[in-house]
Order: sequence, then C-alpha cells, then structure tokens
Amino acid sequence: MVGIVEVSPRDGLQNERAVLETDAKVELIGQAIAAGARRIESASFVHPKLVPAMADAEAVMERVPRPEGVSHIGLVLNRRGYDRAVTAGVDEVNVVVPASDGFAKANQNSSTEALTEVAEEVLAEAASAGLFATVTIATSFGCPFDGEVPPDRVVEVARRSAAAGAKEIAIADTIGVGVPTQVRALLDGVREVAPDVVTRAHFHNTRNTGFANAVAAYEWGVDWLDSSNGGIGGCPFAPAATGNIATEDLVYLLERMGVDTGLRLDALLPIAGFLSDQLGYRVPALLPRAGAFPG
Repeated sequence: MVGIVEVSPRDGLQNERAVLETDAKVELIGQAIAAGARRIESASFVHPKLVPAMADAEAVMERVPRPEGVSHIGLVLNRRGYDRAVTAGVDEVNVVVPASDGFAKANQNSSTEALTEVAEEVLAEAASAGLFATVTIATSFGCPFDGEVPPDRVVEVARRSAAAGAKEIAIADTIGVGVPTQVRALLDGVREVAPDVVTRAHFHNTRNTGFANAVAAYEWGVDWLDSSNGGIGGCPFAPAATGNIATEDLVYLLERMGVDTGLRLDALLPIAGFLSDQLGYRVPALLPRAGAFPG
C-alpha cells in the first residue's frame, strides 16, 4: 500500500486563474474525503497579496469536514504562517524549503540557508506542541532559475530538517523536470541522513515524467505520494510549471499494478467534472475522459 496526499485544494488551486469561492473549496475537500482521502492539503497560510487564491485559508479551515481519521494539512513558509495555521486548527503543517537559491529568491526573497533556518525554528515549535510536521524540499530535481540542483543541497536540507524535528520529508519536483533515476537517488540520500522520518514525494507532469517518477518512488518504498484531483495546479513562482499528477490517473495506475491506495475511483471520477465547471475549462486528468478499465 502507498498513501496519497490530496493537494488539489492547495497546490491545485493556487495557480489557477479562477479563484474559487470558499463554499466551492469546502465542497472540493468534502468530495475528496468521500472518495477516501485521509490526508489533505486544505490551505496554505501565505501572504494573500502573493497568492490570492489562498486568501480565505482561515475561512476554509473553519468549515472543512472533520470526520475521524482525516487530517487537514496547512502549508506554511514562516513562523507567521505557522501561527496562523495552528490558530486555524490544522492537524499538520507542511513547511517548504527550496533547495535552490534562485527559487528561494523568486518565491520568498531569501536563500536556501535562511529558509532552512526558518524551517528549523518552525519544526522545533511544532515538535514542542506535538504537531506533526513535514518539510517539503522544493526544486529538489531542478530550478527554473539556477538549472540543475546538486543532490547534496537536497540531502543537507533533509538532514537539518530531521534534526530539527521533522516527522516527514517530501522531495518535490516543482517544475516537472525529474526522472526516475533522480527519484531513487534523492530518496536514498534522504534515507541515509534521516532514517527514521516518513518519506513523501511530490511530482508535476510538466514534461510527462510525473507518473514514471511516482512509480519509481513507490517501487523504492516511499510512504506517501502527492497528487491533485483533475491534475490541476502548478506554482505561481515557477515559469511554465503545469499541473500536478492527477489523483484519479495515479489511483488507476497503482490499482492496475495491484497496489492499494485507500481511494475509490468511482467516487474520484466525478470530481474532475466539478472542477471543470468551477474553473471554466476541462481539467487535464485523462481517466475521466477515457473511463476506467474494465468499464
């Protein structure tokens, strides 16, 4: 079995032209839960002027369904975001640290070193509060500004994050340039310096390698994979970054491989139609167009 973290309410919506109303976001989260999602990135607590789609994070968290066994994750970039997320009642926090200085500058006007220090502070606070905390290492596979990212930079962020109290480390292909050999090498590096943390991987399908990377991560033994209903999303600060790998396509792929995900395809498939109506275009996921097999 491999777990799937549903990221459409956060990474999915943050780069869309249409800004959904709070009601629609809560409905999307409810549909994901009904399909079996148990970990959901429901909001990000960032500056609303920089990411307007996430301006209603507190309102979303106030209204999300909270059945037993469902964990709502809040993405944060700094201590202020962490404090907002905790006050809003998140079940987990996800702290993002870019592995490349170029992206750190474009995204947060900072550097990898400075943002690692910020993450260490947030992780220590989360650990003292007993709150499950993830570090996502952005641009682990490549940077739109710096080009190739040395694996040692990713591994060092992982080492320091684990030492500071991170319970989970995610490697993220923010711009969709990675290939399976990189996936295995980076996960090996993370495991070497952080043997006790939960592992997670986040892939975009910008260059049509996202699903190959997801399979490579699964075969390596990763604990969790991120994906987005409808295949929507991207990063506002990464030029030409397109959508996440689609949840329904990923579940179909894994199920055909005999892998349990805990998600139900029959309940996932209608979500693409809901998102298409809300966003005003046909979302990228392919399974809703072709249908499952056998039908």
